[in-house]
Amino acid sequence: MVDFILASQSPRRQSLIKLLNYPFSVLVANVDESLITHPDPKLNVVKTAVFKATTIAQQIRSKNKIIIAADTTVALAGRMLGKPRDAEDATTMLKALRNQDHDVHTGFVLLNLQNGQQVEKVTTAVVTMRNYTNREIADYVASGDPMDKAGSYAIQHPIFKPVVQLNGCYTAVMGLSICDLILALDELNVPCQANLTAVRQSHQVANTYFPCPIYEKYISLA
Repeated sequence: MVDFILASQSPRRQSLIKLLNYPFSVLVANVDESLITHPDPKLNVVKTAVFKATTIAQQIRSKNKIIIAADTTVALAGRMLGKPRDAEDATTMLKALRNQDHDVHTGFVLLNLQNGQQVEKVTTAVVTMRNYTNREIADYVASGDPMDKAGSYAIQHPIFKPVVQLNGCYTAVMGLSICDLILALDELNVPCQANLTAVRQSHQVANTYFPCPIYEKYISLA
């Protein structure tokens, strides 16, 4: 039996992990993410994920575990946008992203405590935001939803609906590419028992389906 530890308090990542149909527990890695300062957004998110995973590994006695840790950042013209400091910061980010393309980088690591095997991945998506109004920004920020999210938005928000186009994996923008995760588990010889229909449905919000190239690739390999 494979038993996972998710090193995240994010409810979005927890809902995505459930699609694997494996038992998991949650342990939050209380780390100072600002200690990871690599200027390359792709390397930054991977290094942060590894930082979280190794911190959790030091707290676990049982070795029959696989730790999953992840980190996401938004990059606008190469500048990383993390979680907002406050409502004003969230407003500034959303105005900067409005009607623009940007990159979302989500890195994750799988760490097998039994044999030390480690798989690192980064998934990048290009996101185009719609031309929302200042009033919509104010209402969304007042809802509190942006405050725990890189770039100050959730692609899946059913009211704000900030994204008009996506080139990449929808769940990666949510915080963890479930499709890339399935492929990474194969590298650890963990058999796939995910509900693939539910995986596909996870790429849909507000009656809009965002095609996932990674998902389609996985289905073609299955």
